[in-house]
Amino acid sequence: MSDFTHVRPEGGVHMVDVSGKSATIRTAVAVGRVVLGEEAFQRVRDNTVRKGDVLSIAQIAGIMGAKETPRLIPLCHQVQIQGVDVDLTLNDEASAVDIRAFAKSLGPTGVEMEALTAVSVASLTVYDMCKSITKDIRIEGIHLLAKTGGASGDYMRSESVADGTS
Repeated sequence: MSDFTHVRPEGGVHMVDVSGKSATIRTAVAVGRVVLGEEAFQRVRDNTVRKGDVLSIAQIAGIMGAKETPRLIPLCHQVQIQGVDVDLTLNDEASAVDIRAFAKSLGPTGVEMEALTAVSVASLTVYDMCKSITKDIRIEGIHLLAKTGGASGDYMRSESVADGTS
């Protein structure tokens, strides 16, 4: 079990000590999609969903989600986030909302989880706000698109494995 970073050799879990790692600028981009179906999509487009402005509220929720990541993911470090952007784009062809989150920090560990959490929370918010219109909503394709910084180096998702949300 000692090969696992969060598992002690004698068993049990712990939060990895990153105090010896250098502070570097780290960024991450995550994406996902909420497929709404035609009626819910049109209501979002027309801003006629009873709960309010779906895109603006989901954008704020995504930013808040990124800030709360270490409270939601048990062994995730508190990261000093320097910036978070969450963009929601209407996708007419798929009757969907495409979500993209960018997170940036200066520290000893990355912000991939913050970007992924931002997309996840924004997606759940879109679902919550549209569920009275239809339950046939799918959240799909949430994944890391890119990251920079850190010992493992930069990462860019290969086009050969990317799906329609990249």
